[in-house]
Amino acid sequence: MTIGDDEALQLVISLHRLTRSLRKASTAGSLQLTHVAVLALLAQKGPSRIGEIAAWVPCSQPTATSAVLGMEASGLIRREPDPTDGRACRVTLTERGVAALAGLARGEAEVLARRLASLRPDEVRRLVEVGPLLRRLAEATD
Repeated sequence: MTIGDDEALQLVISLHRLTRSLRKASTAGSLQLTHVAVLALLAQKGPSRIGEIAAWVPCSQPTATSAVLGMEASGLIRREPDPTDGRACRVTLTERGVAALAGLARGEAEVLARRLASLRPDEVRRLVEVGPLLRRLAEATD
C-alpha cells in the first residue's frame, strides 16, 4: 500500500504534535529542542565535531557552536581535542548530559503511558506494534 503526500503530511503533523505535547507535559526539564537533538545525536553517534553536529541537527555551524557552548556551560557536554586533527575538537556527552537525556525520555514516557491508559487495549497494542516501524523510518536514509 502506498500513501499520498497529503496522508504523509498528516502523519508528520500528528507525530510533531505528539512529540511537542509530550515535551510540554513532561516535568523532566526544559532543554531547548536543539540541545535535545544534539544530546540524542551524541548519545547515538558518539563524540563528534561541531560541523558534523550542524549537519545532523540540521542547523548552521554558528547555531551548533552556540548550542555547544551553552550545553558545555551547563555541564551536559565537554569539548576535547580531536585525536586525528590537533586544530579541531570533538564534542562528547558528560554523565550529566546522559542523565538529562534519560530523564527527559523517562518524563515523556510517563506522560505517554498515562495517555495510552485512556485508549482501548487493542488500540494500545496497535500503537506498540508500530514502534519498530517508526524506528526503522527514523533510521532510514534517502
